[in-house]
Amino acid sequence: MKTLNSFARLVLTAALMVPVALAGAQGNSKAENIDDERIRPFKVNIPDSQIRDLQSRIMATKWPTKELVKDGSQGANLAKVQELAGYWGTGYDWRKAEARLNAYPQFVTRIDGVDIHFIHIESKHKDAMPLILSHGWPGSVFEFMGVIEPLTNPTAHGGNAQDAFDLIIPSLPGFGFSGKPTEEGWNNDRIAKAWIVLMQRLGYDRYVAQGGDWGAGIVHSMAMLAPKGLLGIHSNLPATLPNEAGKALGGNAVPEGFSEKESAAFKQLNNAIRSGGFIYKTTMEARPQGVSYGLTDSPVGLASWIFLHPGFENWSYGHDPKQLPTRDQVLDDISLYWLTNTASSSAQIYWENRKISLISAGIMKSDQITIPVAVTTFPQDVYASPESWARRAYKNLIYFHEVDRGGHFAAWEQPELFTQELRAAFNSLR
Repeated sequence: MKTLNSFARLVLTAALMVPVALAGAQGNSKAENIDDERIRPFKVNIPDSQIRDLQSRIMATKWPTKELVKDGSQGANLAKVQELAGYWGTGYDWRKAEARLNAYPQFVTRIDGVDIHFIHIESKHKDAMPLILSHGWPGSVFEFMGVIEPLTNPTAHGGNAQDAFDLIIPSLPGFGFSGKPTEEGWNNDRIAKAWIVLMQRLGYDRYVAQGGDWGAGIVHSMAMLAPKGLLGIHSNLPATLPNEAGKALGGNAVPEGFSEKESAAFKQLNNAIRSGGFIYKTTMEARPQGVSYGLTDSPVGLASWIFLHPGFENWSYGHDPKQLPTRDQVLDDISLYWLTNTASSSAQIYWENRKISLISAGIMKSDQITIPVAVTTFPQDVYASPESWARRAYKNLIYFHEVDRGGHFAAWEQPELFTQELRAAFNSLR
């Protein structure tokens, strides 16, 4: 799938790769001001002092009064957060998370003035399909830890050699170990252009893209741009909401003429909106800097804010050992936000995209996409798009499947099912 043969690629890679100093909390190298095309090897190494500071801040938390209701309608449950924080401050081990990241090849390259951190795993199988995976907020590259091996090494995980993918998993600008933009303008379209440059820089001339949450908006933008080499996209938060549904949101009535599945999808999304499920979104769209001071100063404040995301509502935060993500996996992600000081810079993505909607087919101009689109809907997501909406939105829908379990963070919650879906979704494009 690359334009270069193996020998030429090795020569080029050796010439481009320049070692990077081990990364601290900011994830920036000493060469951050160099605006060139070098691909620099990267390792995570958070200083002990910053881990001790995190622990001491957790244990010194000034707690609020208890909520007045039994459900989560007033925010994260005090007892549940206190229990999680107790473990976070005394039993959780960041070094294990760090080791999981460092077990895979990581790199940094500068695109459009910002350092982009990414994981890059090449499959051992010949003719593996290159796939770029995009996360959202409050996710990270940790979302995809459970699908790396099944996607790159399918013969060891119930698949065939022809199911193999090369994986490219970048951290969004302002997230994780990527650099923090210092100017406005890093919306979905600009990130999409950066991803296209990244795939070109890695030598891939044919590839596919997948995303959920903000990642879905990014791969949507990639499809709108339709660069040479992008074979198709897969979304688990597709922009399929029809105009008549969008206009009726917030009210009591289901638009006339909707089928049973369409009515269920509308009610699912409408209930989330009317219950305040997107208050975090509207706040960060309006005042990302204002909300960030408390999140940057208090790790428990950051965690409780992240728990406002409706994708976290059904998680047990460790109360159910069988549920994914586990307690440690949840804390891996939250710790990453804290240790990289990205509460503020990651919130900016809401400001940058405040004039669009991730799921409105009309606003997102889904009908203008001409390249192949694949969609999987997960029932516990903020809404589960029915097939009728997907086919109406995308002219070139090549795959649609409603699965029976999983929610907003599909790869995290259901890695085996997510893997099966990507294999099926992109099979016809190989």
